[in-house]
Amino acid sequence: MARKPDSEADRLDDAARAGWLYYIAGNTQDEIARKLGVSRQTAQRLVSLAVSEKLIKVRLDHPIGHCLELSERLKQAYAIDFCEVVPSDPESASTTIGVAEAAAAELERYLVSQHPVIVAMGTGRMLRAMVEQLTPMDCPQHKVVSLVGNIAPDGSASLFDVVSRIGDRVKAPHYPMPLPVIATTVHEKSLLLAQKPLRNVIELARQADVTFVGIGTVDEDAALLRDGFVKSDEIRALMRSGAVGEIIGWAFDTNGKLIDGLTNDRVLSVPLEQPATQRMIGVGMAIPRFRAIKGALRGKLINGLITNERMAELLLE
Repeated sequence: MARKPDSEADRLDDAARAGWLYYIAGNTQDEIARKLGVSRQTAQRLVSLAVSEKLIKVRLDHPIGHCLELSERLKQAYAIDFCEVVPSDPESASTTIGVAEAAAAELERYLVSQHPVIVAMGTGRMLRAMVEQLTPMDCPQHKVVSLVGNIAPDGSASLFDVVSRIGDRVKAPHYPMPLPVIATTVHEKSLLLAQKPLRNVIELARQADVTFVGIGTVDEDAALLRDGFVKSDEIRALMRSGAVGEIIGWAFDTNGKLIDGLTNDRVLSVPLEQPATQRMIGVGMAIPRFRAIKGALRGKLINGLITNERMAELLLE
């Protein structure tokens, strides 16, 4: 007779055990049902729950030929040092699935090092999804530093700040930037950046061993606009100036050239190197971001890319 979990914690314990038996020990669902004393249907639900609650993370450990070919072609076409291309799901509407997991795995490759590492992070939905895929660990030897402010326009903490989340997940010292993304005036920018703690954070970010950034659009659906960091007239002015994308608030055109003036005069984020000299990995796959990703590659604002097959093929056309 199927037994009923006494609490939510018991339910998750059963799900974790079922997930381990299925994915790690290689048991069938009938075997799991017998070992846990539940029905086969309950065993199936517990395995599904283990995945949906992220108790089990499934990562592919086999190089797919077409993805490897696309990766090599992208490295040659854009003269970048690092590229990973993951499979696409042609029917999925997700703008993060697959790529977020691959980015998390690449970050973990740095975090498992016993040698101290400085990791710098941008912000946004993709990087937040990436952080959710990180395996919890203890990394007191590393430092995680933000490239961009974590304060929303209304003064609250930004929903898409990732540095604090990473710090909590991997138990590493983390260095946020308690600033908005864009200052109200150029004078305000000067005053804010003159503070010694912020100068220290910026200097630390410049020493990063690896940096992960999302690549945003500059259009009527831009994240900067949706999240209230810029106004509609400011976005339209950027678009008229030729801007197609932004990285940590810095707007650039189709060739990756940073826009002169406008909001770029007031961006409080760590300045972008052009060309990037340290490992600077852009993470993105959403088709509306195609021109932004291509511009970032052309302008050498990034020298690494994690994306999926569909975006890779577009970038190579």
